[in-house]
Amino acid sequence: MKRIEYKYIVAMLAVFAIFMELLDSTVVNVAIPTLQRDFDVRTASTIQWVITGYLLSLAVFIPISGWAGDRFGTKRVFMFALAVFSAASLLCALAWNIESLIAFRILQGVGGGMLSPVAFSTLWRAFPPEERSKAAGIMVVPAAVAPASGPIIGGLLLKYLTWHWIFIVNVPIGITALVITFFYLKEHTEPNPGRFDPYGFALSATGLASLLYALSQAGANGFNDATVLAFGIAGIALMATFVIVELRTKEPMLDVRIFTNTLFRACNMAWLVTMFAFGSMIFLLTLELQAERGLSALQSGLVVFTMAVGVMLIAQPASRIYRVVGPQRMIALGLALSGATYFALSQVDLGTSEWTLRGLMFVRGIGFGLVLVPLQAATYATVTPAETGRATAVYNATSQFASSLGVAVAASLLTSRLAHHAAQLGNRATRAGALDAFQDSFFILGLIAIASIAVAFFISDRAAAPTMNTRIDAVPPDGAEIAAMPGGH
Repeated sequence: MKRIEYKYIVAMLAVFAIFMELLDSTVVNVAIPTLQRDFDVRTASTIQWVITGYLLSLAVFIPISGWAGDRFGTKRVFMFALAVFSAASLLCALAWNIESLIAFRILQGVGGGMLSPVAFSTLWRAFPPEERSKAAGIMVVPAAVAPASGPIIGGLLLKYLTWHWIFIVNVPIGITALVITFFYLKEHTEPNPGRFDPYGFALSATGLASLLYALSQAGANGFNDATVLAFGIAGIALMATFVIVELRTKEPMLDVRIFTNTLFRACNMAWLVTMFAFGSMIFLLTLELQAERGLSALQSGLVVFTMAVGVMLIAQPASRIYRVVGPQRMIALGLALSGATYFALSQVDLGTSEWTLRGLMFVRGIGFGLVLVPLQAATYATVTPAETGRATAVYNATSQFASSLGVAVAASLLTSRLAHHAAQLGNRATRAGALDAFQDSFFILGLIAIASIAVAFFISDRAAAPTMNTRIDAVPPDGAEIAAMPGGH
């Protein structure tokens, strides 16, 4: 290990962390029917919290990670997060009822929520600005492969072992990462980390929980349902209050002032729509493949996995293209491919070849890679080293919130369209109606994806110039971009 440059040791640890955290965001999806049967769960609203509880916990604890890393040191916090995640994974495997499993999944989210931000902030500090596109090329692999591999790994484990192994596989990976971290990772703290913000933590936790609960109930009950309206309005009010409190707090948990940075704000918007699309598409397609086409968890995972192949093939070329083209056009093209894939899936029927679906997901992977690489390189181009920890917390909170929002919106859309077509999932008598419901959902999400292309044009290639190896850095940026840069006025 001493022969390996430190920045690549950091990259390796970041790959471990990101892979574990993202894998667990999707691997459990294919096991939901098995868990429902084994724990004798009668309602979907209960079993869904195995997924929602984890995603919610991620979103709540991500913001804490920035402050914790600055205050206690990134090495200590990274090791703590690895230990919690690994221990909670083992506890999930030992769960004796659905309530205990949900509780341990929430605990797992505590560790997972602190893994990604600390890993990314450490990575960006290890790589100089001119090499961050290279770092992005490295990180794009686990960021794409882990979620897409979830259905395959889950399918294999369910076919040959039991659902317990979905969680057990995290333990040896976590222990390995802990050992490497202990011996090789350097400690880093900020001189003025600030104080813990209990009001911000409470408002963000309750606000996010209320919003996600409202969305989870909206599909079945409608948006005019009293419970949906109450939790939805409460969630919006709490999140609005959270922003106001954080702006007035001298040392906020989640530094929303970072959004005054023009480039960072634009990149976060692009990341939000990207992860919204990613979460919703994987959820809907996996469900359609299993419930309507009758594919096994493994077979559906193999269809989805071609997206990861597309990302892996485009990752390194994209990092080189980025240096010449810049982020704006690459991201716009990637988002356009996402929208096109949605519309193509809205035309899929039961006679469509699985190879056609694999091809569509491969194209989707190309589009995802064209967004992911430039975003990972450009997002922190104008962020100072002192702001990196909290900026990373904001960026990762955006990712988890967008993913959970995408799943919730997709589930609500599908539930609503199933009711409209008087269809039930997995019921052969209403198969045609269910197919119409999936097609409607994909089409609506496609419209959202096409509209989201607009966010790419708020990203300035000139502001991202420090991460590019071109003459574009000789072009004077406008006043807004100067103000966003370190030391700008």
